[in-house]
Amino acid sequence: MREVVQVRSGFAYDCDVLVIGGGIVGLSTAYAITRAAPGTRVTVLEKESGPARHQTGRNSGVIHSGIYYRPGSLKARYAVRGAAEMVKFCAEYGIDHAVTGKLIVATEREELPRLHALVQRGRENGIPVRELGSPQITEYEPEVRGLAAIHVGSTGVCDFVGVARQLADASGAEIRYGAQVVQVDRRPALGVAVRTARGDVVRGRVLVNCAGLRCDEIARTTGDEPDMRIVPFRGEYYELARPELVRGLVYPVPDPAFPFLGVHLTRGFDGGVHIGPNAVPALAREGYDWRTVRPRELGATLAWPGSWRIARRHWRYGAGELHRSLSKAAFTEAVRRLLPAVTEEDLLPTPAGVRAQAVLRDGTLVDDFLIKEGARAVHVLNAPSPAATASLPIGREVARLALRALGTG
Repeated sequence: MREVVQVRSGFAYDCDVLVIGGGIVGLSTAYAITRAAPGTRVTVLEKESGPARHQTGRNSGVIHSGIYYRPGSLKARYAVRGAAEMVKFCAEYGIDHAVTGKLIVATEREELPRLHALVQRGRENGIPVRELGSPQITEYEPEVRGLAAIHVGSTGVCDFVGVARQLADASGAEIRYGAQVVQVDRRPALGVAVRTARGDVVRGRVLVNCAGLRCDEIARTTGDEPDMRIVPFRGEYYELARPELVRGLVYPVPDPAFPFLGVHLTRGFDGGVHIGPNAVPALAREGYDWRTVRPRELGATLAWPGSWRIARRHWRYGAGELHRSLSKAAFTEAVRRLLPAVTEEDLLPTPAGVRAQAVLRDGTLVDDFLIKEGARAVHVLNAPSPAATASLPIGREVARLALRALGTG
């Protein structure tokens, strides 16, 4: 019979706060805890062999301004604040970054009202924006074409993996890599005990769940029903063979019905230009290509009623994204709306990412950061983009909740 991992009264704790997940949010939380309450013992368990192997390390590296997000929402407040803090953090620690600014470009007449709405939203969020007519677009991006655009000067790029490593080093936390959590025993009067796949048991007073693509699974393992499920969406990217075609960052006008920003052009801090992502259902939590299929994980996604409701509600949008995934020519045509000079030969495949998107039972795509408390537990249940940008403020908020649960906040 398998031994049941338990928290026992009188047993020595290995740490005060046990963080599951070594992405940028989990490491920012560890960093914030040790700064807010020096002497607090923090242990971070990460199943991979190093930090930031999933959402943090597989995105376009953009420091988002916060222009897209509903005024007053966590995304708006934390992205605006986090962007400024991220630039300062990178400068302080010598991490690669650049504040490049970006264009959001309308290429169809029906997009103009949405573009004007973004101008208003940016101003409500305290973000300076400049409205551009068609001739002015080429002042910023000579090869980009559109009917109108807005320029957002506070957008930038950075090495988020480098940020995560620095947070890990500066936190003073014990970071355990190769530590996949398979079992959690939570006793509200005592604390939590966690067993890893290696058979190690780690005991803490408070659990913080920053498991990203597996955050809902960890919440349920802890005994808390999160009332959502992660539905993974893969974002596929290409690299531009002629990076001289793009000077900075260029985005389409997003569809407000979706939390995805559309295929965009991103000049990174290394001078390369990434194009993407699209958004297609992944067949595994870490399904970075069509060949990766995990029947148990796919079955769990299909068993969630919200997955079917998304499919019924947004099948036209999904069909377009799927077409662009399977056809490089279709993907190229989407890019050519912004960058007419691009050809299929200009697009070189590069690694994909997977967005951990929280979906409610009724099929609602959760559009804000979602953090829930349980007994001796804090669960970060929706933290896709712009979570990397907002990671320092998110970390402070999660740390506040964790310290309150610990009784020292």
